[in-house]
Amino acid sequence: MNQPNQTLRQQVLDRVADCFSLAAQKLDREFAPPVVHFNQRGRIAGSAWLERWELRFNPVLLADNEAEFMAEIIPHEVAHLVAFACFGRVKPHGREWQSIMLSIFGLQPRTRHRLNTAKVAPTFAYDCGCRQHRLSLRRHNNIQRGKQRYQCLHCNKLLSLSKIS
Repeated sequence: MNQPNQTLRQQVLDRVADCFSLAAQKLDREFAPPVVHFNQRGRIAGSAWLERWELRFNPVLLADNEAEFMAEIIPHEVAHLVAFACFGRVKPHGREWQSIMLSIFGLQPRTRHRLNTAKVAPTFAYDCGCRQHRLSLRRHNNIQRGKQRYQCLHCNKLLSLSKIS
């Protein structure tokens, strides 16, 4: 698996620490530093593992989107841990998390990132007769293994692997 270079790793760790420091200051309480891993895969930019007090970041998306990670992804994931520490188990993007995003980090509480995931989540071209469809790796594999068939919602014809991607 790709791992970020040492400088980028340290920048992420510093940003995580800065986010927790800001939360500690605004909430007048301390937070233990989380364990940080760079092993998130797929289209997910980052995740927070609450009971483990752990953050995971996608090294491929991080390398291609450093500024977005520093500005939004890292505070987003830290907010999950802060919400868990302050409120216990709550809805992942519920009002507690949203409040932390707005009041502590001054960010809009977006639930999905807008990063280009083409490098980590390839798509496959399929045709029906009226248009071309882009299917995920999972759907492509389901078709190839004979587990699933998909049809166009417009012309109702079965999708077949395109000769031209």
